[in-house]
Amino acid sequence: MVQFNAILTKEDDMYVALCPDIGTVSQGETIEAALESLKEATELYLEEFPLKVKGKSLLTTFDISNACT
Repeated sequence: MVQFNAILTKEDDMYVALCPDIGTVSQGETIEAALESLKEATELYLEEFPLKVKGKSLLTTFDISNACT
């Protein structure tokens, strides 16, 4: 079993889920539905394009001053 990261954003009435490790994206009306769709999309993608490197990615944040003017 391999663990991946997911980033969720709310856009209008849907949640958009992104797996930055693979690049897959999906959506759902709830967080749970978006994650389930993302899991399915990622599994289907990996069936076609298997992982070659098995390592953990590092997720961090950074600040930009005056980004909103």
